Amino acid sequence: MSRTNSNEYATQAANMIRQYAQQATEAAKPIAAQVKPLASDARQAAGRGVYKARVWAAPQVERTGQLLQDTVAPKVADALHSSAQRLDPGEPPHRGWRKGAAAISILLAAAATVVAAVARSRKARAAAANGEAAPAADEAKASADGEVKDPARSSSS
Repeated sequence: MSRTNSNEYATQAANMIRQYAQQATEAAKPIAAQVKPLASDARQAAGRGVYKARVWAAPQVERTGQLLQDTVAPKVADALHSSAQRLDPGEPPHRGWRKGAAAISILLAAAATVVAAVARSRKARAAAANGEAAPAADEAKASADGEVKDPARSSSS
């Protein structure tokens, strides 16, 4: 078979297929005209069915949501709360140096006060033993840091 013969057969076959397609299209037009109103009715019926289904489903979903909120949600919230408590590392470890430093400074201040009081009493005893008069209690004044200063000693220094 030559190439031109096969091309002619293909062209004839394509033309025949086109004719059959046109005939089928012409035959389908009256059927489509009959089916079109039915399809429109089916679309409207389906829309009504979807609407009715939504009207029925909305309260069901609402009721289910309320039930979940009342029963499951507290349990989930409790589980999350207990998990958070288990995850919480608590207070960060404190370095005790601040409290220790404060305690040491308080002890040093108390010791300095005691040493100052002992020194005053020794000075008063020594002055009494030598026959000198001890400074009066109202002459001794305390500074802002709590140290008692002898006015006679500070003026002679």
